[in-house]
Amino acid sequence: MRNSIFNGLVAGTVAIVTVVATHCALAQSGVTLRNVWVDVSPLRANSGEPTASWVQHDLSVQLAHALADRIAKKGATVGVRIDYLSLSSGTFLDCGSSRDVISGVATIGGAEIPVRATRSYQPAPADQTMIEQINRERVSQLVAALVFWLSRDVG
Repeated sequence: MRNSIFNGLVAGTVAIVTVVATHCALAQSGVTLRNVWVDVSPLRANSGEPTASWVQHDLSVQLAHALADRIAKKGATVGVRIDYLSLSSGTFLDCGSSRDVISGVATIGGAEIPVRATRSYQPAPADQTMIEQINRERVSQLVAALVFWLSRDVG
């Protein structure tokens, strides 16, 4: 792929999901899920296209895959609304990298939980010549970090 992906891994990937008081109830093992939905309408209004479509596709596919073994007819509905996504400019904040951020709200069985994931980004010289491709990869990696933590918190 590209050197910046490896540079980003070397710089470190950090993902954090903020979970409020309902975390304990939702993280119980054995919670069965019925279906998964994704809403990016606030993101579409804030960031536009193609970012919102990328998030809609990646989050739908990755979340359904991560939670597939938990789906049952009588389970709780899981939804994720993405409100905000920011791809950093590449300005160095710490250890030569900057932070990309995705945030929103997960709804599990009617309980709403704020969610957020961050990822380190270290720009490479080639990034300036492949901006859309690089941004697409960064969005996909942010979604993957969010799904990782969501699937752990739900499971």
